[in-house]
Amino acid sequence: MGREQRVAILGATGAVGAELLTLLDERCFPLASLRLLASPRSAGTYLSFKGERIPVEPVSETAFQEVDLVLASAGATVSKTWAKAVVEAGAVMVDNSSAFRMDPGVPLVVPEVNPQDAFRHQGIIANPNCTTILMCVAIYPLHRHIPIRRVVAATYQSASGAGARAMQELEEQSRAYLEGRPLEPQVFPYPIAFNLFPHNSPLQENGYCQEEMKMVNESRKIMGSPNLRLTATCVRVPLMRTHAEALNLEFERPFPVAQARQILAHAPGVLLLEDWQQNRFPMPIDVSGKDEVAVGRIRQDISEPNALDLWLCGDQIRKGAALNAIQIAELLSVPQPVTA
Repeated sequence: MGREQRVAILGATGAVGAELLTLLDERCFPLASLRLLASPRSAGTYLSFKGERIPVEPVSETAFQEVDLVLASAGATVSKTWAKAVVEAGAVMVDNSSAFRMDPGVPLVVPEVNPQDAFRHQGIIANPNCTTILMCVAIYPLHRHIPIRRVVAATYQSASGAGARAMQELEEQSRAYLEGRPLEPQVFPYPIAFNLFPHNSPLQENGYCQEEMKMVNESRKIMGSPNLRLTATCVRVPLMRTHAEALNLEFERPFPVAQARQILAHAPGVLLLEDWQQNRFPMPIDVSGKDEVAVGRIRQDISEPNALDLWLCGDQIRKGAALNAIQIAELLSVPQPVTA
């Protein structure tokens, strides 16, 4: 148990904000106080925490006074707007947006991979992209054993990655589809119910979308491997929550499959889930609402002797966002030894 923290959640009324509240309770986070912040239109509402009704306050210049830690999940624009006020108030912002991830002065942290980087902050710590978090938790234990030279990734990303309104849109469109009514996309550019399409983030000049380039650039920073070769194809699929990824990993030398399984079976944050006789491997329903990244179907790449294939599933709202932020906060709550 670390020292008690005065915590504010910025974006408390969103999907990740709700999960942050759940995790603060479930993990018995050492809270001295809790402040819930959101946009003015959400102010005046109440959220439940530990049996109490806590008011949602409008974010303002003074909202971060007497706060030690700000868990921000309200989007990049909001984080950029209020970051200076957070730091000037003496608090630390753990930011779930893309605003500061590639800033060289801001640590980008996955606690199972690079926890030491959290203590190099200057008031802001960035929470990585959801697909990047899930992938790094699964591949870093293997990378430590035999360095990875190249990753080829295909992701299958649920509606939760686009927030609470996207989840509601999937539900409403699914009902409309089954009732024979037309689908009317509002959050997504195309119908998401009973459909899939390449990720809808903005396309870059190199032909990759923004989500795919996040995986490339963020993974290099988190794993301390600036020359890691990584290519990704990200896809939106009609799932409510949890993402899945198919990964091809090329190592510097052959990696025995049995050894890879043994390493992942004992890796922090990983659940090895394989039943080859039943053709049963990780599925989104296995990890929805769960902390672990489920990994399975680990096999030798028959086209490349130095490569392995694997499949993973992880809850985007939980480990892909809220849990990772809470784990960073837990790191900060434990006093660090003073070195001479």
